[in-house]
Amino acid sequence: MSIPMANHQRIHPAVDVEAPPTTTLVSRGSSLSEKGTPARPHAPIQMRTIPIPVSHANPPKNGTGCCKCICWTISLLVLLLVIVGATAVILYFVFQPKLPTYSIDNLNISRLGLNIDMSLYAEFNVKITAYNPNKKIGIYYQRGSQLSVWYTNTKLCDGSLPKFYQGHQNKTVLHVPLTGQTQYGSTLMTALQQQQQTGQIPLDLKVDAPVSIKLGKLKLKKVRVLAECLLVVDSLSANNAISIKASNCRYSMKL
Repeated sequence: MSIPMANHQRIHPAVDVEAPPTTTLVSRGSSLSEKGTPARPHAPIQMRTIPIPVSHANPPKNGTGCCKCICWTISLLVLLLVIVGATAVILYFVFQPKLPTYSIDNLNISRLGLNIDMSLYAEFNVKITAYNPNKKIGIYYQRGSQLSVWYTNTKLCDGSLPKFYQGHQNKTVLHVPLTGQTQYGSTLMTALQQQQQTGQIPLDLKVDAPVSIKLGKLKLKKVRVLAECLLVVDSLSANNAISIKASNCRYSMKL
């Protein structure tokens, strides 16, 4: 018995030649293993950004430098003043400086009268005693001093003190000639004659003496000693004895 031909044929699935090969879908971020199974997806690598510190140094300002310079200068000046002040205080207590004093011993008038041009001409001779009361200080009298005689704010005559050194607690007697000429002498002469009738003529004798102070072996800066003596005399007659009835002197110093 024969088996039909149709029963011996096998049925195979049809293959589409033009179809693309079959691939296993794998999600993004996963990979296939050697067996073809999807591997466990790897965690994404996290990038950490490390900030780099940047130095923001400001350029030096000229104003700050100037302020520092001014502060240093002021500080040095203050320090210098403090040192000078402390030194002066120490010297004062060590040497105990005193101003020189003056006394008018005698006043002679050689000439006092009117010239042809009606100016008043005067020649005086003054005997004055300068006293240095300091125990540790010497006085150098320098050139440029002036001794003058005034009447009611009008200078009658003037002269100069000699240059000399005066030691400690020393008295020096000086003879100083004075000469002078004043305009409008007739009016001044009339006032002097009227004042002479009273027997009390006020005169003002002024001393302006540049001196240098000697402290031990140290010679200090030059200063000016000022003195003003208010005198009252009985007469201004030339070549006659003149009596000084009153004398009051005051002293000061000028740097």
